[in-house]
Amino acid sequence: MKHSDFSIGTEFHTGDARWRCTDVGTRTIVAIRIDQVTVTHSDGKGNTWSEVVTDDPSWFNGPPYAVAESVFDEHSVVACQLIPKSVSTEAE
Repeated sequence: MKHSDFSIGTEFHTGDARWRCTDVGTRTIVAIRIDQVTVTHSDGKGNTWSEVVTDDPSWFNGPPYAVAESVFDEHSVVACQLIPKSVSTEAE
């Protein structure tokens, strides 16, 4: 994809991950991963564990978002593949 292909709400793939664009900068794209959320827990005693949560769409509502946003620079956007709008809306 090219930088000009992105707008807020555009959904795209990178490898096995599915993303939604949350911001378009001058040279970067910011996005949240929408196919899964990994939650890390801590018991306060040094023990941590992670679990994958995929069935709660409220994680992807924002801004602000409950998940971390990732930045894609001008070199990494070329590896992105657009998800056609009809496929994006059918999945929701």
